[in-house]
Amino acid sequence: MTRSDLVEELAARFGQLTQRDAELAVKTILDAVGDALVRGHRIEVRGFGSFSVTHRPPRLGRNPRSGAAVHIPPKRVPHFKPGKALREAVAQLPPETGA
Repeated sequence: MTRSDLVEELAARFGQLTQRDAELAVKTILDAVGDALVRGHRIEVRGFGSFSVTHRPPRLGRNPRSGAAVHIPPKRVPHFKPGKALREAVAQLPPETGA
């Protein structure tokens, strides 16, 4: 699902919302989540999951082409942990077949 799919779904579910209002609502929510993560805050949506920032320490890696050692600096990365209800709902789906 893309951002525009989410806007369309929101506008379809709530008839009183115009496409522009739904787009503004989605943009506002995603901007708020992003801003909170940039500030290092944790976001928890009950029944869905939580977003947080994880700190990765510096480490020594390898260039796969040359095999040379490469220093990888420390960084902060966003992390999502699904909630129990979401995990259970996804687990009930039948496994996909094919490649």
